[in-house]
Amino acid sequence: MECPFCNDTVREAVFAQSDNFLALYNIAPIFPGHSLIIPGKHIESIQNLSDEQLSEMIIFSRKVTDGLLQVFKAESFNWSLQEKESAGQTIAHLHWHIVLRFPGDMPNPGDWYPKIKSNYREMLDSEFRTKLNAAEMKQIVKKLRGYFNYG
Repeated sequence: MECPFCNDTVREAVFAQSDNFLALYNIAPIFPGHSLIIPGKHIESIQNLSDEQLSEMIIFSRKVTDGLLQVFKAESFNWSLQEKESAGQTIAHLHWHIVLRFPGDMPNPGDWYPKIKSNYREMLDSEFRTKLNAAEMKQIVKKLRGYFNYG
């Protein structure tokens, strides 16, 4: 199966990049602002990154998170990474989730983990989540590209 993150069409969702990593908007966001950090080249595991690449990924993720918090007027975030199918990974390409959080987005802030555990259809890497249509995706990515001066 071809990796969807290595497909050229993924570029339509990219709104920022570093030397080795891309930030892209999630086609099926859990909450507004849900984005991904992925390596520009096909790398399946965080264990396969050099120390320099890992540092770059973390620093880039922090920069992207800061911008997302501003653009979406969020107050907090979760970072999440799944490694392999048994951990919930559905695409065998390293991807780091940035999920923005908003006051009252769940009855209790800690409900995040039980919700993922108890409901497969709403899991972080689930193909069952509602996807944005092309126009919605284009509008959001355009706004983010403007903020990050990308493109």
